[in-house]
Amino acid sequence: MDTNTLIALVVQVIAGVVGGQAIGAALKQAAMGQLTKILGGAIGGVGGAAILGSLLGGGTVDPAAAAAATGGLGSALNLDNLVGGAGGGAILTGIIGAVMGAMKK
Repeated sequence: MDTNTLIALVVQVIAGVVGGQAIGAALKQAAMGQLTKILGGAIGGVGGAAILGSLLGGGTVDPAAAAAATGGLGSALNLDNLVGGAGGGAILTGIIGAVMGAMKK
């Protein structure tokens, strides 16, 4: 596995966990545990980043310019990974919370 791919996956997972924690705090009535929010956010982060990346066609950021601007992290800190990861993590965690809330009734 390429180092750039691994860094991008780590950024997607972290952004997804942040998005999952944010929506988990907003949906307090779902009463999800931390493990549920972390796993839902991480899985949703990777999936959301992949979906957004395919919709945007790989983005318009020049990888060489991104590497110079971010000090070697390259294209790992781009729109696809950050926004897609956070959004995907929030969406999947929200869906899990809604399902868990409906199952309690």
